[in-house]
Amino acid sequence: MVKVPAGVGPRYPQVVILVGATGDLARRKLLPGLFHLANSGFIPGCRIIGMSLDDMDVEAFRAVARQALDEFSTRKTTDDEWRAFAASLDYVPLSAGPEVLKAAAERAERSFNGECRRLHYLSVPPNAALPVVRMLGEANLIERSRIIMEKPFGIDLASSVSLNSKLHEVFDEEQIFRIDHFLGKEPAQNILAFRFANGLFEPIWNRNFIDHVQIDVPETLGLGKRAGFYEQTGAFRDMVVTHLFQILAFMAMEPPTSLEPIPISEEKNKVFRSMLPIQPSDVVRGQYTGYRAEEGVSPESETETFIALKCSIDNWRWAGVPFYLRTGKRLGEGQRIISIAFREPPKSMFPAGSGVGAQGPDHLTFDLADAAKMSLSFYGKRPGPGMRLDKASMQFSMHETGLLGDVLEAYERLILDAMRGDRTLFTTAEGIERLWQVSTPLLEAPPPVRFYAPGSWGPNAIHQLVAPRAWRLPFERAWRDPNR
Repeated sequence: MVKVPAGVGPRYPQVVILVGATGDLARRKLLPGLFHLANSGFIPGCRIIGMSLDDMDVEAFRAVARQALDEFSTRKTTDDEWRAFAASLDYVPLSAGPEVLKAAAERAERSFNGECRRLHYLSVPPNAALPVVRMLGEANLIERSRIIMEKPFGIDLASSVSLNSKLHEVFDEEQIFRIDHFLGKEPAQNILAFRFANGLFEPIWNRNFIDHVQIDVPETLGLGKRAGFYEQTGAFRDMVVTHLFQILAFMAMEPPTSLEPIPISEEKNKVFRSMLPIQPSDVVRGQYTGYRAEEGVSPESETETFIALKCSIDNWRWAGVPFYLRTGKRLGEGQRIISIAFREPPKSMFPAGSGVGAQGPDHLTFDLADAAKMSLSFYGKRPGPGMRLDKASMQFSMHETGLLGDVLEAYERLILDAMRGDRTLFTTAEGIERLWQVSTPLLEAPPPVRFYAPGSWGPNAIHQLVAPRAWRLPFERAWRDPNR
């Protein structure tokens, strides 16, 4: 069992109302995550009320939860641990209405000695979110509560403003936690530590030393059963606004006055306010061949399954530095890479043919996958006579710390933060509305989709987008194996 440091978990026991409790996300991530948090002592007490469209009783829901743990949990479950967790589970069908839900919540709260808090997790499609919010209000479950919302947070500026307005009729903004599982990953949080704890890098984290930044999240997976959702969304709405722009804010933000939620949120929002509108001429949209033949997809669909774009942050630190973002389905590799390219020296005294500059500029690379790796590449002299230079690198992996077992999965970390009221890794209404605002030129006049072959790296036009620079992925050199 993980030893939980003091102050990591919430002060009070939690009643979790998990809406969409039999869905894919709940089975894969949320139920195993809640089991781990409760079983490891992160939460001083926990009762979980599942809700979904399925008309079942509590024993059937316990069977769903047990199967989820057996199939998807990365940690072994003992019989004693399961019995304790199963006893904490209850279930209310959505059709039962607010009064039955209220009674179940009151039962759960009476099981605790003293004060407790409520956490509502809405793992539901966007069109179902507001009816659930209204039900929670009718059940009088708003006080002492926080609510976690899944993306998308609207599909454009108007819908985002409308969604936030209707949410604020029931919940205060301080109660709303818009979740982005990318920011819950240990490597993403390590960006803050790397930047602000090291005097070596913060002084060069600006336009004078950095040439450009790439945030690259290709996926090998297709759509699975999400084609109907994806047709209404596309890669930009699904990934860029909710994930990649959030990572960009961590990369580009100014030092906050403290590592507290409000100062960090304010610095992220300053980045969003400084972003220039996304121009269609700086965007490449793609669609993998065969997408239009998938079930639920229009044969004339113009939905993008791939997007690459250039965006700019018009402030003192980043003026003139392009940020290149790329993501898509059915690409050559599955990666989550941030790559920072440093400016090359203004003059080279090395002889022609020495190799300097031949393999591109120096790079600092963050791998945001669960392995949590970083690499700093640089030129060094090749041993032997003469002045020949080769590219070398220093690499770090979370495996080398011996603490990999202490890492919380992204959803576990974010659920725990929401229970504690820590908004550091969540976006705000102001932030999400500003991102839709800067996206408006692209959404109103999107360039046509270009076809690309599954297993490739997207349409050929992506190379013109970054020229005279080049994409870092695919890597010419593999990461070193930390176990060797």
